[in-house]
Amino acid sequence: MSQEAAPDQAAPSVPDQGGRPKGLLQQMEELMAALNADLSQLDADLQTGTRPPVGEDERPS
Repeated sequence: MSQEAAPDQAAPSVPDQGGRPKGLLQQMEELMAALNADLSQLDADLQTGTRPPVGEDERPS
């Protein structure tokens, strides 16, 4: 019996501003940049005390 490998299913291409599909590497770089921005904002919030530390909002009964 021979089994044929199914072709790899790539994520659908997302067009960029010019209408051309973005490459996977470019999409990953954009996602990493967004993640870094979110983490930087979270760090700034934690440093200034605008968010309670983990577990701080739970009071013992």
